[in-house]
Amino acid sequence: MEDVLDVLIVGGGAGGLNAALMLSRTRRRVLVIDSGDPRNAPAREVHGFVSRDGTPPAELLAAGRAEVERYGGRVVAGEVRALRRTHGRPDRQGSPGRLSFEAELADRTVLARRVIAATGLRDELPDIPGLRERWAREVLHCPYCHGWEVRDQPLGVLAVAGREAAAVHQALLVRQLSDDVVCFAEALADTDRARLTARGIRIVDGAVGGLVVEDDALRGVRLADGTVVARSALFVPTRPVPRDELLTGLGCARDEQGRVRTDPSGLTSVPGVWAAGNAVDFGAHVVTAAAGGAKAALAVNMDLIEEDLAEAALPADELADHDPTDHEPTGHEPTAPELAEHERLEQVR
Repeated sequence: MEDVLDVLIVGGGAGGLNAALMLSRTRRRVLVIDSGDPRNAPAREVHGFVSRDGTPPAELLAAGRAEVERYGGRVVAGEVRALRRTHGRPDRQGSPGRLSFEAELADRTVLARRVIAATGLRDELPDIPGLRERWAREVLHCPYCHGWEVRDQPLGVLAVAGREAAAVHQALLVRQLSDDVVCFAEALADTDRARLTARGIRIVDGAVGGLVVEDDALRGVRLADGTVVARSALFVPTRPVPRDELLTGLGCARDEQGRVRTDPSGLTSVPGVWAAGNAVDFGAHVVTAAAGGAKAALAVNMDLIEEDLAEAALPADELADHDPTDHEPTGHEPTAPELAEHERLEQVR
């Protein structure tokens, strides 16, 4: 795309595609760069997404790409190697506005006024033999996403060091699905033991050494001492690792949990840069990521409108020195009295 984009979207998952869909329908010039490595690629189906429950992930994304392209948006395979903030003078002769960002791809450079990062995350599994090979088959991470499919089976939950709280949370959820749930734990606090026991969840102490797989199916969990506990599925709380290098490279601030900080619309601490989905919300399901993409799209579209209005109101000799994107997110949703006061002041001006 030789022209300047209105919005560059990095990431072609549910969040990025839904943002592109909303923006394309407002006739924005949109380009989605998709690395083709979605978090849920190994999963058989997407669940918890009304009207799309049970859809294979690849089919859902293919449908999303087709919808974006139907409205003039573009989705291309590739990877953004670097993302930089640039400054340029708005052009009243047909340019869509001030150049804000420069994205370096393998074969070209793309210029865009705004950026939405929907780059997702990767799941880091415990270093236990066999987990990665059975990942998204019988080794699962989300009871809401995959629990129904293993209901009423002998289920396990793995509580590894440092992830005990997440494992206890998972075990309590998994207990809704089966009467036979075992929590494998090296160490648990007394309060956690009491909570699990109260729910009828059996606790097996000791380190897990691997899995027992026969006929291409999980049959059990092997402890380090050789004991085998028969299980047909194992829930494992992973360590989420956000793919946020482009965001932090731009200087986006992180919050206390290590996530890139955003306001309710997804705006980061860097003006003109929004984020959506698992890159900033580690617990977001597919439907949640799609909703985040839509929220970001609405905010970006209005931000571009406000920039155009600001530039149209300035004398030509002031345009070179004016940067309408030079603002910081407040993280504050304006109240009704604040909106009324803003409207009154605008009328006075």
